[in-house]
Amino acid sequence: MPGGIWALGFVSMFMDISSEMIHALLPIYMVSVLGISALGVGIIEGIAEATASFMRVFSGAISDRLGRRKWLAVAGYGLAALTKPVFPLAASLDWLIGARFVDRIGKGIRGAPRDALVADLTPAPLRGAAYGLRQTLDTIGAFLGPLLAIGLMWLTAGHFQTVFWVAVLPAALAVAVLLIFVREPAPKSAARRVRAPLSRRELGRLGAAYWWVVGVGTVFTLARFSEAFLILRAESLGLPPMWAPLVLVVMGVAFSCSAYPAGALSDRCNRVVVLAAGLVLLVLADLVLALMPGWGGLGLGVVLWGLHMGFTQGLFAALVADTASAELRGTAFGMFHLLTGAALLLASVTAGALWEWVGPQSTFLMGAAFALLTLLTLPMLRRRLDSRR
Repeated sequence: MPGGIWALGFVSMFMDISSEMIHALLPIYMVSVLGISALGVGIIEGIAEATASFMRVFSGAISDRLGRRKWLAVAGYGLAALTKPVFPLAASLDWLIGARFVDRIGKGIRGAPRDALVADLTPAPLRGAAYGLRQTLDTIGAFLGPLLAIGLMWLTAGHFQTVFWVAVLPAALAVAVLLIFVREPAPKSAARRVRAPLSRRELGRLGAAYWWVVGVGTVFTLARFSEAFLILRAESLGLPPMWAPLVLVVMGVAFSCSAYPAGALSDRCNRVVVLAAGLVLLVLADLVLALMPGWGGLGLGVVLWGLHMGFTQGLFAALVADTASAELRGTAFGMFHLLTGAALLLASVTAGALWEWVGPQSTFLMGAAFALLTLLTLPMLRRRLDSRR
């Protein structure tokens, strides 16, 4: 595996440690301290993630136009690092929401160039494993962050601001690793120069197989509302705020243990088959969270949720890289994240509304229904990919 992939994985890991130390506590902080409703959390989370997705399409296109990706990734990670001190200093909800949105803008700027850079650095036969490895390291950060948050909440007797201050350090470390250890490959002299990546002509060059991947990913994202609702589900069962991040720890362990094996497996067999397994896991997770009572149901549902992410997140990235030409990869990832981000906004707002007006069960049953709908589209996607080959 190229060293640059390991470096990008550690960059993701350090930034996720920082982000998840904050985000693991933020839904509880907004609901229990600031008095925001579950619908409000869904709207804030959905708009924040949609903002990130909107930015990705432009950063991806700019990276294709310039033929360079690393410095856009540096800008995105740097902007996210700069927002971290705002969380402990925020005196009102407006400041928290503003910091959350700016943090997601940074995520949007770095996302598509970084994903395209992974493909640029990796030989095609290792592509699934490379995305799986980066996702695994990213997810290790996603459960180390909540673990640190739990420990610090215990040490400080529930002092949110102290946790938010400590989160500043790994964010700065992520930017340093990216600057020092990631070396972008020189553009190939024979590569076609892209002048207007977002023009109708260039988007048409992405091809039908790519747009099928985008369509399936968009429907799938309707089943993938924010993980904030897993935390709210735990709180509804009586979990104290100090232990709320444990939900993300359990999910992150399952995610990190499955992402690399699923990616490597997809290099050796049909990626759509592995993706189908991930969707089955999501259906099971939603049904367990909706219908199985008590802590056992919560624990099993969160584990299944983490496993489904391991079997799907890196797979979609690999499918985008497989179906997009090298000179348009940034644009391809940007368009994919734009449309799936819009779907995530709709899913999170709908999940919050159902939670408020009907109950938690309805939120997870909605997710199961959209996951089943996505499963029905996979045979058509497989035929399209096979005909392209």
